[in-house]
Amino acid sequence: MIRVLVTGGTFDKEYNELTGTLFFKDTHVPEMLRLGRSRVEVQVETLMMMDSLDLQDADRARIAEACRTAGETRLVVTHGTDTMVETARVLATAADDTLAAKTIVLTGAMVPYAFGSSDGLFNLGSALSFVQVLPAGVYVAMNGRCFNWDAVTKDREAGIFTEVT
Repeated sequence: MIRVLVTGGTFDKEYNELTGTLFFKDTHVPEMLRLGRSRVEVQVETLMMMDSLDLQDADRARIAEACRTAGETRLVVTHGTDTMVETARVLATAADDTLAAKTIVLTGAMVPYAFGSSDGLFNLGSALSFVQVLPAGVYVAMNGRCFNWDAVTKDREAGIFTEVT
């Protein structure tokens, strides 16, 4: 079984047509799994619904603790793209044998799922595939690619994640 930990981010934002603002309501992950016809056994757990720019150290500690205490060894974390690499760093550098023995893949979306043209469905599917085959470690899955946590950056101009060499 794979545990999917939901933290919010663009992945789960809704659009208010009257005010023109983005907001959080409920996660779209179960619907995305259904639409993607996923047959992978997952347990979805919503930790928080936050924009990653608003995450604080305590929020990242909460994510790390949820990864640490999860009974599963394969975890997907949905996360906002702006600070995804920062959270990946926290998970990878925690001096903890329990976390080090798990495969953790962070993923997100550049466009909200609710917009219909989101990359979120593809990224979620990719993350679920990667988490099943990668060895223990922390990774970022975006744009059909999987990166080691310490070899990736968000290219804001291109709107993609790229490898750092």
